Order: sequence, then structure tokens, then C-alpha cells
Amino acid sequence: MRRITAVVLGTVTLLAATTTTASAVPDPVAAVECLTQSAGDLTTVVDPSAPGVPAEVPGVSCLAP
Repeated sequence: MRRITAVVLGTVTLLAATTTTASAVPDPVAAVECLTQSAGDLTTVVDPSAPGVPAEVPGVSCLAP
């Protein structure tokens, strides 16, 4: 009986430890608005003074929740 109780308790503890308690859900309307505003930034992807240096891709900041 003790062995069954220990197995059940261990299983419950493992399941409780592996489940996520909360997750961030980005707002789709805000993400679309941010992406449409950053569409004009496509001209800044390549810096003429330093073409070999990678620039920040427009819209990446919109993905953060």
C-alpha cells in the first residue's frame, strides 16, 4: 500500500512540476498594428554606410508579448 501511495504521489508531483502555470499571449490586433507601422522601415534594412553589418529586421519588436 505504501508503494502505491508513493508512486501516485510521485506521479502527481511530476505532473504538477511539468505543467505551465501561465503563458504570455500576444494581442493579435496590437501585433498587426505594430507590423503595419514597421512596414515603412524596410528601407532601413541595409545601411548604405555599412552594408556588411546586419541591421535589425523591422517587426521583430512586435513579436514580444
